[in-house]
Amino acid sequence: MGISLGLVGLGEFGSCFADLFMSHPLVDRVALCDREPERMKKFAEKESWKAKFNPRDTFDSLDDICRSDLDALVIITQPWLHAPQCVQAMEAGKHVYSAVPIISIPDGDEILDWCDRLVDTCRKTGMFYMLGETTYYRPQAMFCRRKAAEDGFGDFIYAEGEYFHDVDSHECSLREVEKLRATGKAGQEGREQAKSYRARGILSGPMHYPTHSTSGPVCVMKAHALKATAYGYRNRNHDPFFGGYAFSDETAFFRMSNGAAVRICEFREVAGSITDQGEIFRILGTRGTFCENQWKENGRTDPMTARPLSVTKLSVDDMRDPLPPEVYAAFRRCKADSDVYGGHGGSHAYLVHEFVDAVAHQRQPAINVWEAVRYMAMGVMAHKSALRDGETLDVPDWGDAPE
Repeated sequence: MGISLGLVGLGEFGSCFADLFMSHPLVDRVALCDREPERMKKFAEKESWKAKFNPRDTFDSLDDICRSDLDALVIITQPWLHAPQCVQAMEAGKHVYSAVPIISIPDGDEILDWCDRLVDTCRKTGMFYMLGETTYYRPQAMFCRRKAAEDGFGDFIYAEGEYFHDVDSHECSLREVEKLRATGKAGQEGREQAKSYRARGILSGPMHYPTHSTSGPVCVMKAHALKATAYGYRNRNHDPFFGGYAFSDETAFFRMSNGAAVRICEFREVAGSITDQGEIFRILGTRGTFCENQWKENGRTDPMTARPLSVTKLSVDDMRDPLPPEVYAAFRRCKADSDVYGGHGGSHAYLVHEFVDAVAHQRQPAINVWEAVRYMAMGVMAHKSALRDGETLDVPDWGDAPE
């Protein structure tokens, strides 16, 4: 027997996931929720949705859909709404999938408070929380987790992750993203909320949206940050986009629980990236190293046993885990004219499958709340350190997910 779920937020990004969730073989029923009715209409009228969607299952508020009998909610709304909406949904007895990040607001202390609330709500309600972090299901991350499980890296020494996304990127202009987020009812409320933080002198930074860069090293090494030291670059040409930012670019260095060191960059004002990938990571170990879609290993088992370095160039298919055949077939049918795996390195299909499968089989999802807050806390403490000119700060941790 499958599950029922509601899609909350059908804007540009939420719409990218709608057909995937609807078509998953373990989903029997789909509901729609958005404050803008026209966004729901385009899915409600699709012929391919008729088997799983009933027009009665449309809602114009989170309050209303939380009162439904649905098993789970997929929350892809504005980033400043994610955490409070997820708490409300779990308290109403719904498992939740949240778009990244956990929450995006200028006040780091408030972000950490929401991390506390999310973990506490999961414990109290028994509901599952999954963060839709795309880097976790990039082919590179899947390959590196397999190698780590085989002890292919040996001891982890160093890792680095980055998200180089210039404000004027032609592939995805952040100015245009901001304009889109400012539209509609939620956007109007978001603008007022942003003004209140500025009135209090609280300025944000790129490290408050850190999960694309922090998640790779953390999920592969299965380690969390203990200490953070960071520095920021301040915008110098009075760009209004950065009016609410203390820094347009931030670089952080972390000491990890496994003894490794990690460097993270979150840049929003930069000409290109170090490599041809602006959203990626590299990991170095005593036995194996992953870098730029290459696997390098020396075969070391004991001191003085290393062989000449072997370098293997990897394709996407080499790195990617397979989807279950029935899931792949269902996604292929619903996305016949486009890439079945979706955007962000082909991660979308895997995110959808992981959440649906976890709820259907009553297990913790891979990117559960305990994993998610580790990604977020690194960024929060890095921003705090940058505001203090590189002061080394402790990074809070909420422990591992329960067995």
